[in-house]
Amino acid sequence: MYTSTFTFAKGQFDDEFHALDNVIAQIARSIPGYLGEESWENHATGLISNVYYWKTMDALQELMKHPAHIAAKQRQAHWLKGYQVVIAQVVRSYGDGGIAHPLADATQSAPHVR
Repeated sequence: MYTSTFTFAKGQFDDEFHALDNVIAQIARSIPGYLGEESWENHATGLISNVYYWKTMDALQELMKHPAHIAAKQRQAHWLKGYQVVIAQVVRSYGDGGIAHPLADATQSAPHVR
């Protein structure tokens, strides 16, 4: 499993940004291998992180190669004050079941690395 974490500083969002953002989210959710997502905002820094979870790297790459995602990357400087992307392989995920999480069901049968 993999994560793609997109952390950014907000700039000026317009209707075009919101429309493209919604399209990309819908595309991501439609890709076989998409497991879920979470969003976080750090009020102290003003940064926002969107974490997408993927079953395979191929699924993640499908989103990254999609024309809508490419268009957003080309226009990012118009809407954002900066960004960072981190792609990571998930080696372990666990919890007590007290909160919902995109990987809760996906990792139950996966071996845990200690």
